[in-house]
Amino acid sequence: MSVNISIRNAVKRYGENTIIPDLSIDIRDREFFTLLGPSGCGKTTLLRMIAGFNTIEGGDFYFDDRRINDMEVSKRNIGMVFQNYAIFPHYTVRQNVEFGLKNRKLPKPEIEASTNEFLELMQMLEFKDRMPELLSGGQQQRVALARALVIKPDVLLMDEPLSNLDAKLRLEMRQVIRDLQKEVGITTIYVTHDQEEAMAISDRIAVMKDGVIQHVGTPPEIYHRPSNIFVATFIGRTNLVDAEYSSTDKMVKMDGYEFEMDNLSCESDSPVVLSIRPEDFQMSRDTTEGIKSRIADHIFLGLNTHYLVELPSKQTIEIIHESVMDSTFKAGDTVYLSIKAEKINVFSKDGNRNLIRAA
Repeated sequence: MSVNISIRNAVKRYGENTIIPDLSIDIRDREFFTLLGPSGCGKTTLLRMIAGFNTIEGGDFYFDDRRINDMEVSKRNIGMVFQNYAIFPHYTVRQNVEFGLKNRKLPKPEIEASTNEFLELMQMLEFKDRMPELLSGGQQQRVALARALVIKPDVLLMDEPLSNLDAKLRLEMRQVIRDLQKEVGITTIYVTHDQEEAMAISDRIAVMKDGVIQHVGTPPEIYHRPSNIFVATFIGRTNLVDAEYSSTDKMVKMDGYEFEMDNLSCESDSPVVLSIRPEDFQMSRDTTEGIKSRIADHIFLGLNTHYLVELPSKQTIEIIHESVMDSTFKAGDTVYLSIKAEKINVFSKDGNRNLIRAA
């Protein structure tokens, strides 16, 4: 149970429309791997190619050393959880979970034991005789998970499984899924467009755009050192600011403010784009050092306060500070900004390359 997955030069077309032009990736045994990207980027298409629901126009798909391109869906030993749960409305909870085991014609005692095991694991054993219409959305999702896992698949595929749940239940269920995946120890591929969800549950994430993988890495790697501007703006919030880099003194200059960065793979003076997270600015009115700016507005959100700040160039940026009892800064205030230079990212002018060598 559980496999490595290797995909080499995958191609998917619908007529003249190429959805995935040339995609290669390796997913490790027992890894929780997430395909993340906006709607239409090809993540569900790729998942369905792995499952055998979509044809493959090019490339090779492997489970360990077994090429699965032409393997029947029923022989791939895959568990799948869909966005709409896809549980049978005319079956009880128990009958839904038993379904795959009965199709495999296992002995009745084994079916009963395995069904009880996974219903208990999902905390649904007491609801075994209920019909799906009497269950909450979260309970239906637990039934779908139990049904997918009871057959002891080599791979678990999950396509936006939490998108139909309310915000509080999504938080609860994503932790359930994360804990369950670690307990069962199964290679899992998870599709979502929700970057916070992906960051919370994944071992690694592949960020996709237009059928092309932009960056593969752990959540901290992708957040702190995104490979390009698309990834930087898709994962979390960031401010993009034009700047100039001087290779002579290794200084980055923006809005009359400059700071040293000696870790850029940039051999000549050039325009660059800075990606600065809202939490990586520091504001003060007790000093005249930094970028003289003006508070345009602020939004109190409990733990943090979000400030909209106008730079000398008239660009408005977002800054996040921990809230205090008496708001320190108000609209119209003059403030001086400094930057946590070790945390920012510097991109080529076209946004396609992170110039920081560690990236």
